[in-house]
Amino acid sequence: MSGRLSGKIAAITGAGSGIGRASAKLFASEGAKLVLLDKTDAVKETAAMVEADGGHAVVMTGDAGEEQDISALVAKAIEMHGGLHVMFANAGITGNVRGGFFDATPDVWAEVLRINLIGPFLAVKHAASAIKDSGGGAIVCTASVAGLRSGAGPAQYSASKAGVINLVQTAAQQLAGTGVRVNAVLPGLTETGMTQPLFDGARAAGKEDRIGQLNPLLRGGQPGEIAQAALFLASEEASYVNGQALAVDGGLSSSHPTSRPPGDPNRPTS
Repeated sequence: MSGRLSGKIAAITGAGSGIGRASAKLFASEGAKLVLLDKTDAVKETAAMVEADGGHAVVMTGDAGEEQDISALVAKAIEMHGGLHVMFANAGITGNVRGGFFDATPDVWAEVLRINLIGPFLAVKHAASAIKDSGGGAIVCTASVAGLRSGAGPAQYSASKAGVINLVQTAAQQLAGTGVRVNAVLPGLTETGMTQPLFDGARAAGKEDRIGQLNPLLRGGQPGEIAQAALFLASEEASYVNGQALAVDGGLSSSHPTSRPPGDPNRPTS
């Protein structure tokens, strides 16, 4: 099998659904051998899809925010395939807080930061040396346009994704001279398990045409569109792209939303 990742070994976290699953299928179609991690057994379904299309995937169940699991993921790639060329740190959560800014607890913030920010840090920490030893390659982290400014996600989620954007910038500098590039892909509103209730609710209410209405394309995105951007950053086509945050959001981040969201009813008052 030939393609943009022909002969490459790629690890993907959060591979059980959404962007992770779409990326696994795309990376495999472009020639990569995969090592996939997710906290649920859905990762096995992703691997079955890859195998059915003629690709090769090894799976692990684990927690993307736990150092032992990320270390084991990298070790599995080396054990099974002799090295690692691409790490896609994609796993993420929103925190699922009902209410507004002042309803989120420190525990919610800690868990979101653990998965969304510490997880990518661990991916960089453990993948970088393996990628360097394999002759160089790329680390791609999933951030979000919510990390650029307010208005695209809950506060704890937005803050964690802002951290990912800075993480890839910092890591790119720390890895100078190693041949390891580090970049982030920043999805806008994309139809994944995380956002499915929003999409389903809009369709049920006959308001599907309002999905993505604040971006110039006037629609939401699909996981495969984000996967294409991740593939670019992972491939040699992006050989001179390093420390960057690539927004894939229909143009949302080219401006600011034109309507203010309702205020938090629990905000302090004078």
